[in-house]
Amino acid sequence: QLKIALNKNLRKRRRMSRKTDQDRLAELCGKTHKDQAIWFLNGYWSSIGESNAEQIWDYVHKFAELDDQHHQEGTAIDEFKAHRFLEIVKETLTVHAMRDRLRATGAIGQSDRPKQVPLTHFLLWKFGVDWKELANAPQGSAEELDKAKRMLEAVQSAFAEAERRDSEASAALREAQSREYEAKQREDELRAAKAELEAALGEVKAQEDAYNSRTAQLKRASEEGGLVSRNKAKNELAQHLGEDPLPLRKAKITAEAAVKKAEKYCATHLSIPCRATQAAEAASAQASQARNHSEEAKQAAEAALDDASRKVEEAEAYLEEAKNRGSPRGQIWWLERELHEAKAYLPASRGGYRKERK
Repeated sequence: QLKIALNKNLRKRRRMSRKTDQDRLAELCGKTHKDQAIWFLNGYWSSIGESNAEQIWDYVHKFAELDDQHHQEGTAIDEFKAHRFLEIVKETLTVHAMRDRLRATGAIGQSDRPKQVPLTHFLLWKFGVDWKELANAPQGSAEELDKAKRMLEAVQSAFAEAERRDSEASAALREAQSREYEAKQREDELRAAKAELEAALGEVKAQEDAYNSRTAQLKRASEEGGLVSRNKAKNELAQHLGEDPLPLRKAKITAEAAVKKAEKYCATHLSIPCRATQAAEAASAQASQARNHSEEAKQAAEAALDDASRKVEEAEAYLEEAKNRGSPRGQIWWLERELHEAKAYLPASRGGYRKERK
């Protein structure tokens, strides 16, 4: 098995050794916009990369923005978008002129008519480097860089989780505030219904008291005093008892309406026969539950931020070690730059910063 593995490795090396410079350049141009830029920075860090890294970072993001199909995962943009890119970066040349320069160096064959423009072609023209040298530029230990990439991915995942938790906390807070507002509204409405009911019942009692008082007064007058006064009182009592007591009847109708209104309100909002105190308690319980959920979501968001902050520190420490071991500086710079971007989502208390608007 060891012999088979060695033979496979040998055949792989032979295949790689048979690759031409054009093959390697084509492979480079088939990488994502970002990976093309990192390859360039690794190959020319001391002479070009370090002083132009931020500008190349912007180039990558412009390419990704113009690549409306694949964005960050794209490898090239079409000629129309390439012309737009050149306008944005204020370069006074055309795509055809750039390709003519590349054909003169052999980077593009004389008969080749590519429809797509990779970032590598622009970087070759922009900085005037040898395309063969770029295609064969050393890139360092793939294993170490893969580990750094995985750490960055872990940071990005942690930030995505923190952002999700923060969104949940914000939604829970809005829900709690809405519930509290509804509870206050319920209490106000029920308090008004209760006041209306009490006023109606009070009016009924006042009208009943007045009616009963008049009845008792006439009864006494019909039983006491002289014959004339008693007969007069009896007539008045008969009229009093026989007439329609409109104020009392109206008060009772108003009271019945208030009772029905209160019962309907309770049945609609609580689905049970209730009193004002029950309605207030139910609304308050809902608001309290929503507030508790909001606090739990806030704590989860804080924990997610702590995790993201810890992962940022681990990644920064690892990149510093990798830098000291002589890992490709272009890749290290890019990872540090992405970490810096990620830290914009952290609060200042956790090492974050406020991102400036361009």
